[in-house]
Parts: sequence; C-alpha cells; structure tokens
Amino acid sequence: MTPWFGCSTRAPSTPHSADRVEPLQLCLDDGFGDAALDTAVARAVLERVDAGELPATLRLSRPQPVVAFSRQDAAAPGFRHAVEGARDAGFAGVRRLAGGRAAVFHPGTIAFAWSLPAPRPADGISDRFRTMSDALTEAFRACGADARVGEVPGEYCAGRWSVNIAGRHKVAGIGQRLLRRAAHTGGVVVVEDAPAIVRALTPVYDALEVPWDPAATGALDLTAAVSWEEIRTAIAEAFATRFEIAGWEVDGPTMQRAQAIAHEHQVEDTTW
Repeated sequence: MTPWFGCSTRAPSTPHSADRVEPLQLCLDDGFGDAALDTAVARAVLERVDAGELPATLRLSRPQPVVAFSRQDAAAPGFRHAVEGARDAGFAGVRRLAGGRAAVFHPGTIAFAWSLPAPRPADGISDRFRTMSDALTEAFRACGADARVGEVPGEYCAGRWSVNIAGRHKVAGIGQRLLRRAAHTGGVVVVEDAPAIVRALTPVYDALEVPWDPAATGALDLTAAVSWEEIRTAIAEAFATRFEIAGWEVDGPTMQRAQAIAHEHQVEDTTW
C-alpha cells in the first residue's frame, strides 16, 4: 500500500489536540476486482470493529462500475427491471451496506467506508454525519471546489448531509449502518464522469419510480482541475486533522470474512 501522504505535495496535517480522538486506521486500495466482494470488505471491517477485533478504520477505495441497491429498492415492484437496466448500462448490481436509495459507483468515484466503535451507536448519528460531511467539504475546498453541505433539489439518493458544488450539483452522498457496538458511515464521492452516473441511474430510477433531476448530478472535475488521487489524498488529510492516522491494509481475517459473506451482497441471492 502506498503511504496516504505519497500522492500529495502538501505535508500531512497535524491533528488539533482539542479534537483528537482514538487512532484511525487508514486503508487505501483499488478494490478487489469484484463488486460484491468490495462491499463485503466494508461490511467485514464493520463487523470486526463491532467485535472489538479492529479499531476505527477508514477505507478509501476505487470501486468497480456498480449500482448499489438498498432494502427499499429491493421491495419495489420494479426492482428486477432496475437491476437489468443497470446491467444494460454496464453496471453490476449489488446490495448496499448503508443508505436509502440506489447509488452509483465507478472507477471515477471514491468509495469511502468509516467504521468505528460506538457503545451506543444511535446516540452519535448526527455527529458522524457531520464529521464526514465536514471532512469531505474541507477536502474539496482544499482542491479548489466551492463545496457545501446540504441536499440539492432533485438529487439522486437524497440526504441532508450530501455534499454539493455551489448549491447546484451533488458530488457526494453519505449513509450509515449501525450494529450493536459499532457504526459505519459510508458513501461515494464523484470525482469525474458525472454522465456515467446519469447513464446508470436513468433506467434504474425509471424502473423504481424514483423522481429525480439528472441535472443535479455533478462531479468535482467539472469545477476544479483535480485528479482522483489528489481528491483521495485531500480526504485523508482532512481526517488527519481530526484523528491520529496509521496506515493499514485489508488483512487475512478481514478478507476471509468478506469472502464468506460476499454472496449476500449479490442481487441474485435470495436473502436480504
């Protein structure tokens, strides 16, 4: 794994002592070549954090072309047509770990997954949303984008903690999942190729009968001259102002757990 600070000419930020919390493992990877397995890795990390086997962990990865469906999507009458529409557009379907409606990932996006111990996970929902949205906003602004927190009218997978550009185009969505002793805050940052998001979601949202405005979909490269690597580094640096960062790679026990549950994130599987 390349050190997270290796892609930036800026020095890593020093955590503010007043904000310092437990150490945070940082994992940078380019995925594992299988959409369901990539999702399962995020779940395996969460479950191992919940079991006390891993400390707080942030994974920033390059995903496969995929539409991630929620339980709500699976209950819709048009779900199977939505999955077929995603495939016709060149995107695999997976069952997402967190979030409300279908969302798109592709190699021009960054998938983020932050799992941390939480004795009472429900008590910190707003704080975790705020930490993540603030960190993303800080990172995007450092790269020259007019980033703001808030829902854009007509955005896909709408949420009050979405991050947008100039109040017009959504570029990042955030969701959460809670276990007994841990919480996952995850989602997607669109660095480039916003048209791919629209291409995948158009047949999906049509089938699911979800109203949205494709014009509200954006990417960071539309307003800032940044690369995928620069954005990922900026996100890592934003977290370094809040946590004590230590590099980490997906280890054997985590991968074994992910491989065992990967089938549960395939839309063909009958269990949800």
